[in-house]
Amino acid sequence: MANISKKVSWSGRGDDRGERTPLLNGAEDGKYNRHVLHFVFQSLDYDNSENQLFLEEERRMSHMGFRCLETRRWVICGLIGFLTGLIACLIDIAVEKLAGYKYSAVKQNIEKFTEFGGLSISLILWAVLNSAFVMVGAIAVAFFEPIAAGSGIPQIKCYLNGVKIPRVVRLKTLAIKVFGVICSVAGGLAVGKEGPMIHSGAVVAAGVSQGRSTSLKKDFKIFEYFRRDTEKRDFVSAGAAAGVSAAFGAPVGGVLFSLEEGASFWNQMLTWRIFFASMISTFTLNFFLSIYHGKPGELSSPGLINFGRFDGDYIPFESFLFFSFHFPGGVLGALFNVINYWLTIFRIRYIHRPCLQVMEAMLVAAVTATVSFAMIYFSNDCQPLGQDNTEEYSLQLFCADGEYNSMATAFFNTPERSVRSLFHNPPGSYNPLTLGVFTLAYFVLAVWTYGLTVSAGVFIPSLLIGAAWGRLFGILLSTITSSQSIWADPGKYALIGAAAQLGGIVRMTLSLTVILVEATGSVTYGFPIMLVLITAKIVGDYFIEGLYDVHIKLQSVPFLHWEAPPTSHWLTAREVMSSPVTCFNRVEKVGRIVDVLSNTSTNHNGFPVVAHTTENDEPGKICGLILRSQLIVLLKHKVFVERASSRLSHRKLQLKDFRDAYPRFPPIQSIHVSQDERECMMDLTEFMNPTPYTVPQETSLPRVFKLFRALGLRHLVVVDNENGVVGLVTRKDLARYHLGKDGLEELHLAQT
Repeated sequence: MANISKKVSWSGRGDDRGERTPLLNGAEDGKYNRHVLHFVFQSLDYDNSENQLFLEEERRMSHMGFRCLETRRWVICGLIGFLTGLIACLIDIAVEKLAGYKYSAVKQNIEKFTEFGGLSISLILWAVLNSAFVMVGAIAVAFFEPIAAGSGIPQIKCYLNGVKIPRVVRLKTLAIKVFGVICSVAGGLAVGKEGPMIHSGAVVAAGVSQGRSTSLKKDFKIFEYFRRDTEKRDFVSAGAAAGVSAAFGAPVGGVLFSLEEGASFWNQMLTWRIFFASMISTFTLNFFLSIYHGKPGELSSPGLINFGRFDGDYIPFESFLFFSFHFPGGVLGALFNVINYWLTIFRIRYIHRPCLQVMEAMLVAAVTATVSFAMIYFSNDCQPLGQDNTEEYSLQLFCADGEYNSMATAFFNTPERSVRSLFHNPPGSYNPLTLGVFTLAYFVLAVWTYGLTVSAGVFIPSLLIGAAWGRLFGILLSTITSSQSIWADPGKYALIGAAAQLGGIVRMTLSLTVILVEATGSVTYGFPIMLVLITAKIVGDYFIEGLYDVHIKLQSVPFLHWEAPPTSHWLTAREVMSSPVTCFNRVEKVGRIVDVLSNTSTNHNGFPVVAHTTENDEPGKICGLILRSQLIVLLKHKVFVERASSRLSHRKLQLKDFRDAYPRFPPIQSIHVSQDERECMMDLTEFMNPTPYTVPQETSLPRVFKLFRALGLRHLVVVDNENGVVGLVTRKDLARYHLGKDGLEELHLAQT
């Protein structure tokens, strides 16, 4: 691919957005292309604009003022944790009540018709109840807020990476997310609550940190200083961690999740604040659940997902057996991702209408109930009811008195309760055939379910699949060795299998280790869990990326990874930049600014400000950089030179005016500029960033990438030897390059 630069017209890239050119790897045009980047995704301004207004405000602020700001950050993190814990409590109670009513009704119906026949009525009842719950949740997502579909982790990961995903942190999104996940879990789908909890925590953080709700048009006049992308990003990181903590009761794991899987930019000062938010979230959830369960002052559970404690131990030799779990975990995880990848492409092509999406969700719910009922009906795995039996919805069906159907323990329950039973039920609670059939059936259902237009997570289904085949491994090992004293507890193999399966799907390592250790209270198993997770990730990465990265790529998001693609050192900034660049003079005519911002063929968000030059052929020398949002605020307030020199001048513009317009800056079409005002001039000196980041045009792509990625930039100006502006590097200019099977490839940029 050394001739890649010869296959691309670099200089005209800024003007050929509407052209439909095929990929360099030979993809055909005119069909759905899954290897594209969409222009609909804009970047966030994580780099602060250090203009004169900003510097004046910082100079006026005293030491006590900075201390007050730091105190407010802690207060906001506490509020984030408290509200996230409340939402988790609401979800837990609602799911417990709705699922309890459903399973109790179906159980009574099954017991009624088992003896006299007519179990088909029980099947219909189960399928109808499942479909009804899922239908309500799917309608809410598909018709009212589609961004609330799925777990939300890929979207939050993109947001923290610097990509502006439309409506991802809106109040409406939060409401639909919470309502949708309650319906999904109560509807019996192979889903979990943890992913939506992470998204919910992020939305709470984005709203609380701004001190207002743009959706409700309510401004509380607090936290105004934090109304910018940089500050909001840090609080969203805290919200994501608080969501993990509420879901698993893992404050440390929440911090590490936000660092490893979410946050693309990290500040050491954030660590303690995020940990504080996570602790408050877990405490709030436990406090209110203890009151709900009638045990004030007692912690009812570590989090939404209560796996129970592992008090057992393992011998050193078992570490080799645990290590062997990496291969099935990585392979099954890769198989899960591959199947779901092609299934998602099918959905994008053919199931893109809301009505079809709701119908598919209802179909999956009905099929899930049918498969579950069939597995329970044909299973003859009957286990005795012990005195310490903890199965809440145990079914007898055709078993003898004093026995229950073991398959029902896995299927006739919420997924997290099934995981707990696989971890802690005593040896002999399941026979190998039951676990083998369950693993196969639930794997298919989980693959089919993830990606539906419902609010749903993949953590718990992945853990359930891995726990099933892990426990199966432990049972077979005990049978082969005939050494009950050593291999007596298959629950520990269920734990390692669950970790291997989840690691093979989502490719998390350190954070997932700590989450599982905190959720199970078993520090002893920290080393084998970490060993299995790392090796399962290596095996899975050989075949395909992690599930979240797969869906980010399918959404055509310009996501920037940690490093530039290998073999890209021979590319320079001159070859990857967009040019020519639209520039403004220090003192620019209002009419030209309005025309540039109103141009529908371009959607530039940053404009270099150059010194006025009389020679048209030579690029103007860089003086600063100004954003579209800043220009819109200036036009809205009529900040013109002529007004400043006359009695028509208004008060001096302050940063508060820009923060009040954030984040939904008005479109240029809503700002009226008269013909006389078009002839006025606008001085940009006070409002532009006078020190934008620049690179010479001969800078290599990896060096440009490292600077852009590490600093969280949105625009990087490319200059010549005379400091003249020759181009501009944006996120899409860098994200379009990736390492394919045939070497370095360039992605197609799509308009829609």
